[in-house]
Amino acid sequence: MEELTFSTLMAVFEEVFGRGLFWALVIVAGVITAFYLYILFRDRAMSMRKFLLAQLSMPVGAVAAVVFVLQVTNSRLRDLGGPIDWLVMLGIAVLGAVGFAILVYVVQSLVRKPQADN
Repeated sequence: MEELTFSTLMAVFEEVFGRGLFWALVIVAGVITAFYLYILFRDRAMSMRKFLLAQLSMPVGAVAAVVFVLQVTNSRLRDLGGPIDWLVMLGIAVLGAVGFAILVYVVQSLVRKPQADN
C-alpha cells in the first residue's frame, strides 16, 4: 500500500468485515444519523436529560464495539501486538461509544414526546 486513499480504506474495511456486513453497517449508521438530524430539526433543541442518559450509556457502546470487532475478525485481546493495535482498538471503542450515545438519544427521542426540560 503506497498511499492511503478513500478507495483503499473501503477495500480494507470490506475485506475485514465482509462486503455484506460492511455495507449493512454503513446503511444502519446512515439511518441512525438521518433520524438524529430529524430529531434535532423537530425538537429545535437538545434535551439535556436525554443527552445525560445517552452519555451514561457510552461505556456500554465502547465495550460492545470492541467485542463486535473481535468477534467478526476472530481475534482476541491477546492477539494485539504493538501500540498501533491498541490505538486502533481505542479508536473503535471511542467510535462505538459515540455511536451508541447517538443511538440512545435517538431512541429516547422517538419513544418520548418532546418536553420542555432544562
